Amino acid sequence: MAAISGLEGAALVIGGIYMLVMGLLGRPDSPEQAEMGGLTVIALGLIPLLAARGLLLRRSWSRGPALITQIIALPVAWTLLRSHGALIPAGIVLAAVALTALYQLVRPATIEALGIRRPGTAPDPGPEDA
Repeated sequence: MAAISGLEGAALVIGGIYMLVMGLLGRPDSPEQAEMGGLTVIALGLIPLLAARGLLLRRSWSRGPALITQIIALPVAWTLLRSHGALIPAGIVLAAVALTALYQLVRPATIEALGIRRPGTAPDPGPEDA
């Protein structure tokens, strides 16, 4: 699960760097818009990268950013699926990855591994309580 989140974050950062470089060195219609878009995509790429690190370290907080990333990926995949040419396979891959990641994040085994308690359940007694 952490690998999927890390790959998504890396893809966003690489895409953002490309947009930024093209905004600086290329000839876009609006250099400012290309540069700001690149910086925004880089910043958005940091979210799944931080979530991946948290998932690797089994931090309960990391599940939220990972879930949000996958939920946001679904409309992007839908947009790609409704386009033309090479973007359609990219949409299929993105949708498959996002749905797989969502499934993995809501599995009881994942919830347990991250130490997330279900509402209404008592915490496990610690050594001092036993």
